Amino acid sequence: MTTATELLTLTLPNGDTKEVQAGTTPLQVAESIGPRLAKDAIGAELDGKVVDLRHPLSASGSFRLFTTKSPEAGEFIRHSAEHVLADAVKRLWPEVEIDAGRQDHSEKYQYDFRFPRPFSPEDFETIEAKMVEILAENATFERQELSREEAKDLFTELGETLKLERLGDIPEGETITVYRHGRFVDLCRGPHVQRASQIGAIKLLEASGVYFRGDEANEMLQRIYGTAFGKAKELDEYLQRIEEARARDHRRLGQDLDLFSFNPSAPAAPFFHPKGAVVYKELEQFIRERYAAYGYGEVLTPQILDVELWKTSGHYDNYREAMFFTEADGRELAVKPMNCPTHCLIFAQRLRSYRDLPIRYADFGRLHRYERSGVTSGLMRVRSFCQDDAHIFCTDDQVESEVVAAVHLILEVYRTFGFDDMEIEVSTRPEKAIGSPEMWDRAEGSLKAALDGQEMAYGVDEGGGAFYGPKIDFKVKDAIGRQWQLGTVQLDYQLPQRFSLRYVGADGDEHRPVMIHRAMLGSLERFMGVLIEHTAGAFPLWLAPVQAVILPVSEKFKDYGEGVRRQLAENGIRVELDARGEKLGYKIREAQLQKIPYMLVVGGREEESETVAVRRRAGGDLGALSVAEFSERAKDLISKRSGEL
Repeated sequence: MTTATELLTLTLPNGDTKEVQAGTTPLQVAESIGPRLAKDAIGAELDGKVVDLRHPLSASGSFRLFTTKSPEAGEFIRHSAEHVLADAVKRLWPEVEIDAGRQDHSEKYQYDFRFPRPFSPEDFETIEAKMVEILAENATFERQELSREEAKDLFTELGETLKLERLGDIPEGETITVYRHGRFVDLCRGPHVQRASQIGAIKLLEASGVYFRGDEANEMLQRIYGTAFGKAKELDEYLQRIEEARARDHRRLGQDLDLFSFNPSAPAAPFFHPKGAVVYKELEQFIRERYAAYGYGEVLTPQILDVELWKTSGHYDNYREAMFFTEADGRELAVKPMNCPTHCLIFAQRLRSYRDLPIRYADFGRLHRYERSGVTSGLMRVRSFCQDDAHIFCTDDQVESEVVAAVHLILEVYRTFGFDDMEIEVSTRPEKAIGSPEMWDRAEGSLKAALDGQEMAYGVDEGGGAFYGPKIDFKVKDAIGRQWQLGTVQLDYQLPQRFSLRYVGADGDEHRPVMIHRAMLGSLERFMGVLIEHTAGAFPLWLAPVQAVILPVSEKFKDYGEGVRRQLAENGIRVELDARGEKLGYKIREAQLQKIPYMLVVGGREEESETVAVRRRAGGDLGALSVAEFSERAKDLISKRSGEL
């Protein structure tokens, strides 16, 4: 523990060091460097951890100060704008109680309110106007430490009963802090900007009803989402990105393109329509082909299994809140949330030899997990789904080569879909983990060694592993720069032990295999949602539900169009004939809205020359091609799974 007289050594970004007394705040450090920096400072970082300008420093380390121009400034600005939002609502409706804000301020801020009705667009205008008034007051943000009794007295006096409940969440002995600006005060850890004028532009985005603490048994509160930036230009650019994301929303495109739907009869479980099922099955087929190339054997396993299986695996103790249960013949059963225990049962059917290893099982089995209704969202988070799931059983000596092969397979798959910008992250032992620390250290070291051996850059997510083992996660960026976590490779020494799996080694003794969990697309449902948004619904030719549509220029060329349709269909191309009596321009626009890759116009000239006039959905005519020429071109692109047209 530091004392007030102890000197701390701060290493600045340029390598210089600065000695300060323990208890010095980052703002005081900024003042000692120069008045301009002190004025512009917005926050700080000590040894990679963000700290508030007013938080007393208690340790030495690498030290940085942020200003409004720093890339990190956004989180300070949005967190502070969050408090300005709550201040504005309280000024407009003094009887309102406020709950909690948001932990992640990388893009948005939010507050939940005990408010008697949903917030309206007119409310947003009024609240934004009041927020602008508050920003103009340019109040400073002040940090204050309180005892638990002082905090109770404060929020009791303010009539904030929800805050009193949140106060109870803070563990005994932990420092309790509030932040004030002007007349507003709230329970908060920070960090915040120095003063309100550093919040350059604000915008309220949407409102929704939410349950207190996310529990459906609790009362409904009203949530407001917003965002904020240092400059109006940054806000405008963000809103443009939001508009683009809205246009790509897979829920809207799924309806417009007739891909899938949801029904209250099966909450949070998608129904795939014929066109959506084509995409789904093509994804499965693509992965199956990669399985054949990489030596996987596909298995089929039951969906409902005795609950004792899940107790053996550890899922019952660590995962049961997300599982569905049923009963039959006096036995408690569980609906399968994942495939790994069933693959252990297959492996355990007979004693294996080291010569059999590695064994790679792949499974497209349907899985069911309970997700709260408040967090389900289109295809991105559902209760019924399928994974391109696989488990590899191998020896210790084979771990590194198997992990490397799995990583190469994943990268190969992502390149096919045009995901070239990605990050790799190793996630280590979480707080809720099974197995000894030594076993975890060994597993984490194996994953890092595999990546190091391939000279692959990666980050580390401390505490982000699964309860049974560490993992490598793969995050890709889509066409508009959003990041999605998709694939994973997880190393597991626990399940083979829990299921007493064994093989006979070269020494004649029995040994425990190592288990590698591996998914590439992850949930096919979620991947399809990501892919719809990445492509804006304009799937590559090989995935398109309808790859070509034939458009007769008039009714009298319908028969020729039907003949072309038959020829293309016989060549394995998914093709439709639009024989409606609509004008050609209307049918072309319809085909473009349906994102169909090719429009084949047929009229008198085409019938006479036995050709089709080929138009691409993104523009650029290919001119007249014979049916055979177009068919060969399309088949070549499909076989290569090309993104070109």
